[in-house]
Amino acid sequence: MPLSEHEQRMLEQIESALYAEDPKFASSVRGGRLRSTSSRRRLQAAALFVVGLVLLIAGIALPVRLGGEFPIISLFGFIAMFGAGVLLMVGTVHRPGRAGASASAGGAQARGSAPRKSGGFSSRMEDRFRRRFEQE
Repeated sequence: MPLSEHEQRMLEQIESALYAEDPKFASSVRGGRLRSTSSRRRLQAAALFVVGLVLLIAGIALPVRLGGEFPIISLFGFIAMFGAGVLLMVGTVHRPGRAGASASAGGAQARGSAPRKSGGFSSRMEDRFRRRFEQE
């Protein structure tokens, strides 16, 4: 669903406020740095999964056994494959609280203004939105 003209203007105002408040954070988000981290994590998880699969198959083929019957190499392969799945799942989770907190603290210090009330970037943007909406 496309945005209305009023919503597009509001979005542009929010973006310009973000760029004015913390240009370094805004350029890092716009630059796509988060996407490259995610793709690198996927590649690492895929490589670990392949290594685990090779170990799983090698454990069945090789005669190295623990206690005579248990294929220990296959156990390591399974653990590696499980670790690849965990790595992939952890790689897709983002922590928005850390980035927003550092951006709001850095932006306030860079401008030399008085410290603001706690609540973070999103609450300040909501307050600005409410004030602008009430003025119109």
